[in-house]
Amino acid sequence: MGSPTLEEVSSDALSLPESERAELARDLMASLDGPADPDAENAWDLEILRRLAEIDSGTAELIDRAEFRRRLRAGMSRA
Repeated sequence: MGSPTLEEVSSDALSLPESERAELARDLMASLDGPADPDAENAWDLEILRRLAEIDSGTAELIDRAEFRRRLRAGMSRA
């Protein structure tokens, strides 16, 4: 693994109950993300409204669930 400290922390973490391990995992993952983008929520709101407008106007390319899954699987196999 790594240093003795990392091995000790890892061992301690793995002995925690599942709910606490999940909480720790979320906290560790969040610590890798960096600071939150203050404009992200507004940008997503605008993107959602833009996409809804495309659907309403008939200009959006809509696909069914089977096609979505096919494209998703094809993309994952390339990664």
